[in-house]
Amino acid sequence: MISVLFVCTGNTCRSPMAEKLFQQLSREHKLQAEVRSAGIAAAVGIPMSKHAAAVMREANCSTEHRSRFLDKADVDWADLILTMTQEHKRVVLQMFPHTVDKVYTLQEYAWNEPDHLRSRTEWEALMAELQTKQALGQAISPEEQDRMQQLTDSLRDDDIADPFGGTAEHYRLVAEEIKQAVDKLVRRLDRGTHGTED
Repeated sequence: MISVLFVCTGNTCRSPMAEKLFQQLSREHKLQAEVRSAGIAAAVGIPMSKHAAAVMREANCSTEHRSRFLDKADVDWADLILTMTQEHKRVVLQMFPHTVDKVYTLQEYAWNEPDHLRSRTEWEALMAELQTKQALGQAISPEEQDRMQQLTDSLRDDDIADPFGGTAEHYRLVAEEIKQAVDKLVRRLDRGTHGTED
């Protein structure tokens, strides 16, 4: 049994759609899993947004949901924490540094491309180093600037855009992007929890 936690901002659009799609696909694959969702800036007790609920009904998924604020109990419960954006991932790690070994964006974990993950890790480390240098008034070398640009240009966008305030069609497109990633996720977990891509 694996426990998966999806995280977005308000926990009314992206992460609840991911949660419901994961529930549905897990049942189809007979994957033994538990799932929750939460938001890094969520008000408590708000239902899924109107368009998100409509899209989930179209997908024959449950729309039963009340928003929750991400807390220590959630992150300690989860074996795997999957965020909708890199910024969500950064915030989770700032709030709960002990989760470093189990926090990923949904896209980076689902697609599990080792070269991409290595480049993303190098980019994050170099960005932190350059920000520290700037804060200390130290010069950034042309080589460091060039490497940062190379890494930035090579990275796939792991973020799932926020549909909040958009049209029903916008929500459908976001839900389809989430569904593709969740389908890859379920298949990966079905082959063996935290396994590598075949």
